[in-house]
Amino acid sequence: MPEFLTLLPPDQAREELFLNLPQSIMDSESIDVVQALSRFTAADILAPHPLPDFPRTTVDGYAVRAKDTFGASDSLPAYLTLIGEVPMGDTPSFDVGAGQCALIHTGGMLPNGADAAVMVEYTQKTSDVSKDPGGLTCEIEVFRSVADGENVIRVGEDVAKGQLVIGRGVQLRPADIGGLMALGFTSIHVTRKPLVGLISTGDEVIEPSQTPRPGQVRDINSYTLGALVEKSGGTAIRYGIFSDEFQVLKDAAERALSECDMLIITAGSSASTRDMTADVIRTLGQPGVLVHGINTRPGKPTILGVCNGKAVIGLPGNPVSALVNGYLFVVPVIEKMLGGLSKPKATIQARLTVNLPSQAGREDWWPVKLKRQAHNAVRAEDEWQAEPIFGKSNLIFTLASADGLLRIHADATGLSAGEVVEVLLV
Repeated sequence: MPEFLTLLPPDQAREELFLNLPQSIMDSESIDVVQALSRFTAADILAPHPLPDFPRTTVDGYAVRAKDTFGASDSLPAYLTLIGEVPMGDTPSFDVGAGQCALIHTGGMLPNGADAAVMVEYTQKTSDVSKDPGGLTCEIEVFRSVADGENVIRVGEDVAKGQLVIGRGVQLRPADIGGLMALGFTSIHVTRKPLVGLISTGDEVIEPSQTPRPGQVRDINSYTLGALVEKSGGTAIRYGIFSDEFQVLKDAAERALSECDMLIITAGSSASTRDMTADVIRTLGQPGVLVHGINTRPGKPTILGVCNGKAVIGLPGNPVSALVNGYLFVVPVIEKMLGGLSKPKATIQARLTVNLPSQAGREDWWPVKLKRQAHNAVRAEDEWQAEPIFGKSNLIFTLASADGLLRIHADATGLSAGEVVEVLLV
């Protein structure tokens, strides 16, 4: 019967897996920028021109020479002659000289000679003096001085020509999409999404559309893990449910691995005569099984392997165990294949509501519910409370109702109520 001879800490197990995976990342493909949200860039992106490429104002008001407003105040305003209005979307046909100003709207191009803009709220128009071909001419009272460059954006102030704006391996966010459009990029090279095959095992497992008989359960893992794969940047391919027969599972795994960049097999990983996932992985290619057993709860039976350059991961059948260890191992492998840059995970500080026991030498992960605690006389501001959700690892709604995961490090024997802890948001 298979045995767990050595249980590795999660970080060490992940490092062992990475050491045996190729350093190369997925091929690239060109897609429209409007479809590129959450995709990973395949190359550095440099600005083809400065942004903005003309000086523009950030307020509604008057384009001025800053020195002409020096010392202006409510009691002693500066008087400037209005010589025209800056057309939106076009180049002004006039220059601003000494003692002059021009009406300008947010985003308008700053006329030659002007170096700042006064907000309209700090001005007042006097009576009209005359009209001329350059526009309405009158006196403008300015009640506040401005500095050179105030309320304007200079050429290249956002980005300079040739500047690196988005590096390789960046997962594109909404602001990145807008920035690319501002620079005229309508297509972009991104890393191809890795294909991740998903196989569920067990004679008792049926499709969610079916009605289970006594002793049967609907497939959960291929759907939770498939969603995790998609969220992480991969494409999930479900191969279905296979019986607890070695040759049947081996044939399915060989097909899936030949068609995909990574394979996940759920169930069949614990120490049982019917659990044959490790034996199947050993037949799929070299080096085969690298780790069988992780020193963590939940997820001790997890299997990590590499077969001919592709990651093969065996996860426990219990839904909570499978998904928690999906966060620990599946997500990092997908990020590695995508060439994603290292970035911090979303976490929040919270105060633990109850004591949590733990076994020294084992890393524990607890699903927690976050609740906002209003401030009181002791605390000057609101804070979050982390309330552990107690339940067994085969109860999917234990995790579905959680806002995040709390880690108890292997060198701790538990956490005390009232401690401030870090919660990984999921």
